[in-house]
Amino acid sequence: MSSGESPESAPARASSPDAAPRPTQPALAVAAVARRLGVAPSTLRTWDRRYGLGPSEHSAGSHRRYSAADVARLLVMRQLTISGVAPVDAARSARESDPALAGSGQVGRGPRGGGGDGDGDRGAVRTTPSHVVEAALRDDEPACRRFLSTHTHDVETWWTELVEPARASLASRTVLARAGEDPVWLLESAALAALRARTLPPAVRVDVGERVVLLFAAPGERRPLALHVLAASLTDRGVDARIVTGPVEQHRIVELVTMTSPIAVVVLSELAAPDLAVVRDLGAADPELNLFVGLATDEHAQGLPLGRSVHWARSFLGLLHEVLAVSAAR
Repeated sequence: MSSGESPESAPARASSPDAAPRPTQPALAVAAVARRLGVAPSTLRTWDRRYGLGPSEHSAGSHRRYSAADVARLLVMRQLTISGVAPVDAARSARESDPALAGSGQVGRGPRGGGGDGDGDRGAVRTTPSHVVEAALRDDEPACRRFLSTHTHDVETWWTELVEPARASLASRTVLARAGEDPVWLLESAALAALRARTLPPAVRVDVGERVVLLFAAPGERRPLALHVLAASLTDRGVDARIVTGPVEQHRIVELVTMTSPIAVVVLSELAAPDLAVVRDLGAADPELNLFVGLATDEHAQGLPLGRSVHWARSFLGLLHEVLAVSAAR
């Protein structure tokens, strides 16, 4: 500092035009951001007022302007709402998102390696159904598979607290999907992949005289995802559970059960009005067969030949524990 320069003049000199400028991105007004996102300015004001996704910078005259980070969060909000995510859930993800990742479609600080609770992953966030729903709606298969990794959960908790609620949420939404996109199919595919990837005992070959539990969908019905979840839960507990795939016409089911002599048979249906004639045929063919039926509604259970060997389970967990009890007794 020269002898003729007062201390008060130093700050002014530092900020003079001759000083090196800082590289900054320009802050944007509401109208500019609205044009960039393709929304009305009133929508931005609503997102600010309701969800706290407003501008964070002030310019001369106290006008608030949107920074680059603000715009990145708004892009996340816009992408998720277009995909059908509820605004309150989209806003939460937008607030939690990393602006550096927002442009690449990687939304939120989601769970790492399946939302584990391990000591070595203290920054991880526990996976919720909302994480899975958001990934499926934006057709992000890698994220969906990562969220549905099952290595930190027992199968039934994974199913009842994560997969089933997410699946129900997706099934209730109307989504404008592109060709090849189907959020429910994507979730189910990721869930099946997670079940296949689990660390399970080596597959047991069915030998003559060996007893298994056979699992069927009701005839004419697409195999429910819950059938695979039930098989995985039983396998985890040392029960050799096998899902019957391919054609399952009534006479084939009776034939197969007669040939394999299983410990138990499970017939599972998600239809409102399933064809349960096979249950009556199986019960008549072998009155000693332990036969379990899982239904989406209660009304059709009244027509079942319920008794000593035919059992109706009102829930997934009830069905699991009933089959385990019979398997342990053999």
